[in-house]
Amino acid sequence: MSERHPHTHRSPPQPDHPEPSSDYELLGVALNELLIEKRIYTAAEMRATIEQIESIDSSHGARVVARAWTDPDYKAELLADGFAAVEKLGLDPGYVELTVLENTPQVHNVVVCTLCSCYPRLMLGRPPVWYKSKAYRSRVVREPRAVLREFGTEIPKDVEVRVHDSTAELRYLVLPMRPANTDGLSEDELVELVTRDSMIGTALAEAPSVAS
Repeated sequence: MSERHPHTHRSPPQPDHPEPSSDYELLGVALNELLIEKRIYTAAEMRATIEQIESIDSSHGARVVARAWTDPDYKAELLADGFAAVEKLGLDPGYVELTVLENTPQVHNVVVCTLCSCYPRLMLGRPPVWYKSKAYRSRVVREPRAVLREFGTEIPKDVEVRVHDSTAELRYLVLPMRPANTDGLSEDELVELVTRDSMIGTALAEAPSVAS
């Protein structure tokens, strides 16, 4: 008679579903399971939503920026009501307020979330690791020029640097300045010059020679 194998060990967690590493993550898992149990939504619906969000990249935000560069009326609408202007392009701006910050020759904007990692995911995709880091969140509000310099972005001394702190209710999107010598480019070509970091404010939009 074969000896039974005692199942005293735990199965390793699946790589795409790691075990919660904090009390907050554990609470989130418990809440999700409760909502599924109460039939507020199904596990399949939750999975589909997560997959849809994770499939988004910064091209959504780049399209908004390129349209603003080529259409002054749209740019005015975007700065007045970012949420409505983004919806006008058939994109989902998210469930919170979206404010668009225009970079000019006099002002350079940069975005942070000092408390956690609030971020316009439906415009830019998943936030980069550095955006969520304690170093970035604490330093960019105190020494923004130094932090930008570490990203390779040198802001002239006569340009004001404004740091904007995102919240759970408010997301920011930077409208970078249009690069020089791009008057003959189409909107689709301009999209290629808009980077994720330029819409956070840690970089400038790329020059045509760099993007090509």
